[in-house]
Amino acid sequence: MASAIARQSRSIVKAVLSREQAEGAGARVRRSIGRPELRNHDPFLMLDEFNVDKNGGFPDHPHRGFETVTYMLEGQFQHEDFAGHKGTIGPGDLQWMTAGRGIVHSEMPVKSQTRAHGLQLWINLPKEHKMCEPQYQELLDGEIKRATPQDGVVVKVIAGESHGVKSQVYTRTPTMYLDYKMDKNKTVEQSIPASYTGFIYMLKGTAYIGDKEFEGKAHHTLTFSEDGADSIKITTKDEDAHFVVIAGEPLHEPIVQHGPFVMNTQEEIYDTFVDYQNGQNGFERARNWQSSIAQ
Repeated sequence: MASAIARQSRSIVKAVLSREQAEGAGARVRRSIGRPELRNHDPFLMLDEFNVDKNGGFPDHPHRGFETVTYMLEGQFQHEDFAGHKGTIGPGDLQWMTAGRGIVHSEMPVKSQTRAHGLQLWINLPKEHKMCEPQYQELLDGEIKRATPQDGVVVKVIAGESHGVKSQVYTRTPTMYLDYKMDKNKTVEQSIPASYTGFIYMLKGTAYIGDKEFEGKAHHTLTFSEDGADSIKITTKDEDAHFVVIAGEPLHEPIVQHGPFVMNTQEEIYDTFVDYQNGQNGFERARNWQSSIAQ
C-alpha cells in the first residue's frame, strides 16, 4: 500500500500586532489589514476588530466599489441605510453588504447594552462589479454552517468551504472566511486554493502555524506565503485558540481609495465625489437622508 504523502503547508511571512486606535464616533478598533504595514492585501482592503460602547458607533457615511462584511462576536449592532433597509445583528450573526454603485448607511450599537464587539472586513470588488446594484446577505448565527473536523475543533464556514462544508454566501470576489475555535493540543489542516492570498487574525489564545510552527498570539495578523501550497497547518498546544482564516483570489487591478470609496482610477474617484455630492448614479436617495438610529 502506498503511504500517504504529507501536504506542504503554507508558512507565515509576516506577523503584525494590531494596536487599538480611535475610529468613528467613540469607537475603538484594532486595525489588521489596512494599517501601514499591511496597506492592501489584495483582494482585502481592511479588517477591523471593533469595540463600541453604547454611546459610540459609525453614524451616516457612504460607500462605493467594494463589500463590507460585519461579523458580530459579542453584543448587538443596528444597521440602517438610505433605501430603508434596517435591522439588528447579534452575537455570531453575519451581514455581507455589497455596496456596489453606492450606499449611505449607519452602524450603531444597541443602546441597552454595555458594548458591541466584532469584526468588519472590506473586500474589493473587481472592475466589472464595482457599479453593481447594492445587495445584502444576512445570516443569523444558527444559519451559518459548521464543520467539525475532529473533537475540539469547530469551524464556522462564513464563506467558502472547510472540511466538506460549504457556505451559502455568494462572493463576487472568490473568498473564504472561516471562524476557528480549537481546544488545546489539537492539529488541523485547512485547504486553501493555491492561487489565494490569505491571513489569520488571532482573536484569543495562541496557535502555531505551518510546518515550522510559527507562534501566533492574540490581536496579531499572520500573512500566508504565496508559494503554491494548498493548505495551512494549525496546531494548538497548552491553551485554546480562537481565530479567523481569511483568504481570497487577488484581483490584480489598480486600487485607488479615498476613504469609503474604492475604485480603479483617480478619475473614477472624482466622479464618485461628484455623484455623491449631486445625488446621482446610485446616490439619488442620499440627498437630505438621515438615519434614525444615529440621532
